[in-house]
Amino acid sequence: MAATAAFRDPIDLSAEQPAFPPPPLGARPVDRAAWIAAFHHVRDETERRAAPLSPEDQQIQSMADASPTKWHRAHTTWFFEQFLLRQYLPGYTIHDERLHYLFNSYYVAAGPRQPRIMRGLITRPNAEEVAAYRAHVDRAVDALLKEASAAVLDAVLPILEIGLYHEQQHQELLITDILHAFAQNPLGPAYDSDWRFPAATPASGTIDLPGGVTQVGHAGSGFSFDNESPRHDVLILPCAVDRALVTNAQWLAFMADGGYSRPELWLSDGWLAAQAEGWEAPGYWRLDGDGWASMTLAGIRPIDPALPVHHISYYEADAFARWARRDLPTEFEWEVAARDGGLADAFGHVWQWTRSAYTAYPGYRPVEGALGEYNGKFMSNQFVLRGSSVATPEGHARTGYRNFFYPHQRWQFTGLRLANYRG
Repeated sequence: MAATAAFRDPIDLSAEQPAFPPPPLGARPVDRAAWIAAFHHVRDETERRAAPLSPEDQQIQSMADASPTKWHRAHTTWFFEQFLLRQYLPGYTIHDERLHYLFNSYYVAAGPRQPRIMRGLITRPNAEEVAAYRAHVDRAVDALLKEASAAVLDAVLPILEIGLYHEQQHQELLITDILHAFAQNPLGPAYDSDWRFPAATPASGTIDLPGGVTQVGHAGSGFSFDNESPRHDVLILPCAVDRALVTNAQWLAFMADGGYSRPELWLSDGWLAAQAEGWEAPGYWRLDGDGWASMTLAGIRPIDPALPVHHISYYEADAFARWARRDLPTEFEWEVAARDGGLADAFGHVWQWTRSAYTAYPGYRPVEGALGEYNGKFMSNQFVLRGSSVATPEGHARTGYRNFFYPHQRWQFTGLRLANYRG
């Protein structure tokens, strides 16, 4: 995937062991040192992303969909304590039982929790105390990985693995949530004044898919979330998927042609959302003098026409496709094009909306217990996005990865590419 330079400072890990992803499950003998290195790589990355932020920055919750940085740091720690250490480390001492209520997210089976919209009210523990919580859990996970028997490790490593990918998801949210918070500040503060969106890879033309039955979903090697399985057959119609992402220049043309004021281009719910929210441009865009600018991680910057458009909702992506007399690809067309044709900028720029509703694959069953709530219970009223974004941690992206958001949401680095059908 494309590098995200703003988040790529070196981390001091052994050069002999790849830090992430961890070794494949089932490998024998178990490389404990490599798993420990992967654990610390991920935990250190969270702290590195939080490091530019003051305690006040880490406290803010700017909307219901976002969470405070401090909460992300604590919740990912709670995850390891709740699902790993409580059960598998004999004699483990809970850091503070009160934190269980504060930092559970949506795991109903794990007990009651602070309402999501009230996470910003948790002023205590403070940021320093959350750091102590993280250190306590990190020491315990180290001890578990060093001391556990082979039989215990067989049970521990799958939970550790999903915990690492879970924390990487929160690393991305940490960035997008603080960007939303900073966008509400009239001063336009920068998270990183040197941050730059990566340049797009030059590309033109389409990847032509001949159509027919093909298999999609997790192929059985390496990590995947449960919503990427089971692998199954799908019918792909003959179509062409653009190699390039839609750019700001193309979006400006859509705006100039009245794209936000033409109800015939919009789904009914999308039109209502656009009117209610006063959408006239992508999220964070604002008129600055005679031109458009945007709030970025480096502060307010002029719109670069060559960059992929981002911070758009599904409703906007769908309206643009109608305006262009094209289509959004299905998630399966995207997967086949990325897998077999090599889509330009598939990873490391923007998550790409597809026109596929987020539902279960045929035969899907969530895992048992509280971890079964991770993905399955959200399979309603959302759309699938594919690829990864500039804020996605290194090593996290996969061709079969199914991200999902509600159609009105646009605080993530979300964009689109187009397709059209032959017939």
